[in-house]
Amino acid sequence: MAKVMIMDHPLIQHKIGLIRRKETGSRDFRLLVGEIAMLMCYEATRDLKLKDVEIEMPICRMTARELEGKKLAVVPILRAGLGMVDGMLEMIPAAKVGHIGLYRNEETLEPVEYYCKLPQDCAERDVFVVDPMLATGGSSVAAIQMLKDKGVKKIRFMCIIAAPEGLERMKREHPDVDIYVGALDDHLNENGYIVPGLGDAGDRIFGTK
Repeated sequence: MAKVMIMDHPLIQHKIGLIRRKETGSRDFRLLVGEIAMLMCYEATRDLKLKDVEIEMPICRMTARELEGKKLAVVPILRAGLGMVDGMLEMIPAAKVGHIGLYRNEETLEPVEYYCKLPQDCAERDVFVVDPMLATGGSSVAAIQMLKDKGVKKIRFMCIIAAPEGLERMKREHPDVDIYVGALDDHLNENGYIVPGLGDAGDRIFGTK
């Protein structure tokens, strides 16, 4: 069974409070989303394996610890997920980046695929799927299924804000995927938006509201 981690780090909670504010403009919103993603990435990579390596220092030789050559990839769900990529790459700069394009049908609330471009060796990598919001869970569930259909076996999902309904759907449909959540909110409203949430993350990141 996959694990679910609700972040309790004070810096993450502080910055989430800032992006929730109505008066936070697109520039600051983008910067904060990137910073939150970076902090969450720090927590989500805590279990990466290390190996011992012999290194030469200015004073002597020693055995240091480095990542065990694990291949990583970051796959944002377009378009809002793009806001989390730079923060992730600050922590794991060698990771490759793929893109999955989904939009939500406003009547059915179900995802519709329009784009998928992944690293050629994606099936060999540990993949972080990122999207600021986990609302109904439709887009995230569909994106992860797309990755599985292409042979990806090790998948983690990261979101900044989740609704209980979306989190339960993710756990039910992808019980093998670890989930990292910045804040778990109260519920979805009749339009499928998270309450209290922060509005439309894509519009706020790109200034299209």
